[in-house]
Amino acid sequence: MHTGARCAHHFFLYMSAQFLTSQVASLVLRPAPFLRRRASVEGKSQLSFRPMAAAAPASGDGLKRGIAEFYDETSGIWENMWGDHIHHGFYEANSSATLAGHREAQVRLIEEALRFAGVSDDPLKKPMRIVDVGCGLGGSSRYLAKKYGAQVQGINLSPVQAKRAQDLTIAAELADKVSFQVADALEQPFPDGQFDLVWSMESGEHMPDKEKFVREMARVAAPGGIIIIVTWCYRDLLPSEEELKPDEINLLNKICKAYYFPKLCSAADYVHIAGSLLLQDIKIADWSDNVFPFWPAVIKSALTWNGLTSLLRSGWKTIKGALVVPLMMKAFKKGLIKYTIITCRKPE
Repeated sequence: MHTGARCAHHFFLYMSAQFLTSQVASLVLRPAPFLRRRASVEGKSQLSFRPMAAAAPASGDGLKRGIAEFYDETSGIWENMWGDHIHHGFYEANSSATLAGHREAQVRLIEEALRFAGVSDDPLKKPMRIVDVGCGLGGSSRYLAKKYGAQVQGINLSPVQAKRAQDLTIAAELADKVSFQVADALEQPFPDGQFDLVWSMESGEHMPDKEKFVREMARVAAPGGIIIIVTWCYRDLLPSEEELKPDEINLLNKICKAYYFPKLCSAADYVHIAGSLLLQDIKIADWSDNVFPFWPAVIKSALTWNGLTSLLRSGWKTIKGALVVPLMMKAFKKGLIKYTIITCRKPE
């Protein structure tokens, strides 16, 4: 491309982005819910929430529909750019990578989560029954099925994702091992104690009731089964704090609004919930620095011709999500948003 044409191309991308920003900023930046902490009469920490904005209901069918439609709309563009793993990559701190390197980092995130949780590769101890809660396009499901030779069931609110996940699984010749269905993570369609590994990769942030979410994962886990939750949290509150600072609340509101996060909580809240359910070997880690390089890569991909035209075709939910990416980066840099892994084990 000649220099003049390249400059015109870049100018068009810039002006298009500015136009999109001006048109949808009012939609993206309305208030959304945030998590507050208050003391109960017993002096124990309790969770409470401010009301949800109308466009992203706090609970019920409206929220489920919003989440499903968001992923129905965005999955095609994501798969086109990033493949079938709809989650971050894991990097060494302060590193960067090519597109191929980013996709390798997405697989590395899965392996790091398994390592951190102590999931065994021993043929006699490895998980043979796995549920992927919030399975996306089934990237984790297929990876775990191949790694362990396991039977994997994925659940999701998005019919589009579930159908595409099944098609990709058939193409990978794994249909005898992996299956998908549309189902609610808070009311899983499985009997008690069915799975050796209960896996949730970046779905917990969509759950309106975090305690019920963890309780349901514990219910379907077999005795001795391992639970892995990789999710976005906000920072732990200081002992002197009753809630986040006003500017932090405002920033979280904008992010939650665009991404259909009805509630966020802290890693400490997850630990408290897991402990209250008598789960064992509870461990947490903050992987924010390890996943941060993924965000600049997402922005860079969105500012390509393919990325921009795909955004314009995909719909308002996708555009709003793209416009909030810089705010996610800001929240990461401020230490407000924490990319957290929580693992635990159901008692034998």
